[in-house]
Amino acid sequence: MNEFSERYDSDPVREFPVSDADAGPYALAEGPDGALWFTLVHRGAVARRDPDDGRVTVHPVGEGPTVIACGPDSALWFTEYRTHRIGRITPDGDYSSFAPLTPEGGPFGITAGPDGAMWFTLSAADRVGRITTDGEVTEYAAPGAFPSAVTAGPDGALWCTLNQGNALGRLTTDGHGTAYPLPTEGAAPVGIAAGPDGAVWFTEIGAGRIGRITMAGDITEHPLPDPTARPHAVTAGPDGALWFTEWGSGRVGRITVEGRITSYALSRTDSEPHGIAAHGGALWCALETGSLARIETPHEVPREEVPA
Repeated sequence: MNEFSERYDSDPVREFPVSDADAGPYALAEGPDGALWFTLVHRGAVARRDPDDGRVTVHPVGEGPTVIACGPDSALWFTEYRTHRIGRITPDGDYSSFAPLTPEGGPFGITAGPDGAMWFTLSAADRVGRITTDGEVTEYAAPGAFPSAVTAGPDGALWCTLNQGNALGRLTTDGHGTAYPLPTEGAAPVGIAAGPDGAVWFTEIGAGRIGRITMAGDITEHPLPDPTARPHAVTAGPDGALWFTEWGSGRVGRITVEGRITSYALSRTDSEPHGIAAHGGALWCALETGSLARIETPHEVPREEVPA
C-alpha cells in the first residue's frame, strides 16, 4: 500500500501525497508506460506513480533532477541540475546519465525535438544542447542569457525562454539562434509550451503574465488577475486551453487561446506548484511540499473566467 495514501479533495482539484515535504516534487511527464513520472529535486530521485493503484516507486538518480520529458526511445529523459548531467531512465528503472560538453552548465529544461533527439538548456552557460538517444552531445550558443525551459515549436525549431535576457529564443536544429525581446521589462520568462493554435505560449514569472508568440514573432501578453502569482510552468491541456502553475499563490491557472483566464485553488497557498503536464485526460502538477495535484478539465466555460 502506498505510504502516502492520504488525499486532499476539492472538486475539481484532488491532491495526492507522494513524498515527504523535504523531497521536493518538481516536474512531471507521462511516460511511455502510461504512468506519471516526476522528479524529486531535493532527494536526487525520479519517481513513478502507477496509473491503476497510485503506488509510488522511487528510483535514485543524480543530484538535483529537475525537468523531465518523454523521449522518442520509450524512456524518460531529465536534467540533473546539480550534477550537471542529463539523465535517462527506462520504465523498468534502468538509469544512465551523460555529461554535456560544457562543464558546470546547469542543465534545466529538456524536451523531445523534431529530429529524434532530446534538446536541453544549459542555463548557467548560456547554451542549448542536443543529445541523441545513444548519448552523442552537440551544443550551440543560446541567443540570450540564462536559457530555461525549452519546447519544440510548430515550425520545426526549438523555442526557449531566456530568463535573464527578458526574451524568447528560437533555435533551428542546425543551431541558428534568434532572440525575441519581450515588451515588459523584468518579465523573467520561465515556462514554455507549444499551443494548439500554432503559437508558442510562455510564463512571465517576474511580471505575472502569460505570453503568446506567433511563428512570425508577434507577442501578446495577458496579465493575470493576481500580479504576484509568479506563473512558473505551462502546458497544453486536452481541452484546447493552456494550463499553468502559479508558484506565488498556490493555484493552477487555465487560459484559453482567446485569452480568458480561470484560476483553481490548491490546498495551501504555500504549496509551491512547479511543473504541470496532461495525463489521463486531466492536468497534473507537482507541488514541492510533497504532493501531486490533479485538476479536472472543465466541460464548459466556467462562470468565474475573466478576460485577460
